[in-house]
Amino acid sequence: MLVQIVLPAILVIIMFSLGLGLTWADFARVATEPRAFAVGAFAQVVVVPLSALAVALAFGLPPALAVGVLILGFCPGGVLANVASKFANGNVPLSISLTAVTSLLAIIIMPIAVALSVRYFMGADAPPVNITMLGLQVFFLAAVPVVLGMVVTRLMPSLVARYSEWVTRIAFALFAVLIIAALASNWGVFTANFWTLGPALIVMNALLLIIGLVAARAAKLSVRDATTVALEAGIQNGTLGIAVGMLVAGAGNAEIFPPYTLPTAIYSITVWLLTLPFAFWRRASSSQSA
Repeated sequence: MLVQIVLPAILVIIMFSLGLGLTWADFARVATEPRAFAVGAFAQVVVVPLSALAVALAFGLPPALAVGVLILGFCPGGVLANVASKFANGNVPLSISLTAVTSLLAIIIMPIAVALSVRYFMGADAPPVNITMLGLQVFFLAAVPVVLGMVVTRLMPSLVARYSEWVTRIAFALFAVLIIAALASNWGVFTANFWTLGPALIVMNALLLIIGLVAARAAKLSVRDATTVALEAGIQNGTLGIAVGMLVAGAGNAEIFPPYTLPTAIYSITVWLLTLPFAFWRRASSSQSA
């Protein structure tokens, strides 16, 4: 029950912090950098879900865990993708634009896609998914805080410039503590599924980083843009993934981490096994080419 209350609150804070870093110019960048944005958006909206589906099928995951991997695949990039892009000397404004737009697109795409995934993998055992209700819940958890953050930035720019980074740090620190506490109290379930999900999620992360980088280079994007596209594809909004998994499981579910949330919870750890070396490599590469 505590997780079901605290996690949505943390997600709201994270999405609010994303809004604090946004201006309308970030959305206008869709027109000013159309090729880079189109490649990044295609990777996020099409390649990521298809990769999640391919991995779930290739590894023969149990239905509920396969649904969880698809939920992760339908998640947009998160604020951590922006942070990683900055560290790796990527195109941070492009990263922010991709995160913002795909986060808003997720409000429309996720409810329908999740309902179809549940029906496909679970068949007669599928829990009922109210697409309209799920869409409204995702809207209030993801879109409304972003818009509020943008409004606050517009009205109080100096205050936001001083404290916005701390809001993001606090939110992610709370998320990390929540994940650690939930895993510790649910350790048996975590260890029982880690060796099933861990390799699949590492392969998925590797595929996305490679495909994102190859697609960006094939489109003749700059080194910085290619780095950003790859990181946006490889890093998903884990907080949103867990929240949606809990919504699918239903309010009456007593598990701390129902099966639909386990892939995202484990991914929140495994994603950094490849993403960190990748970010260090791209940072060094950009320094040498500068």
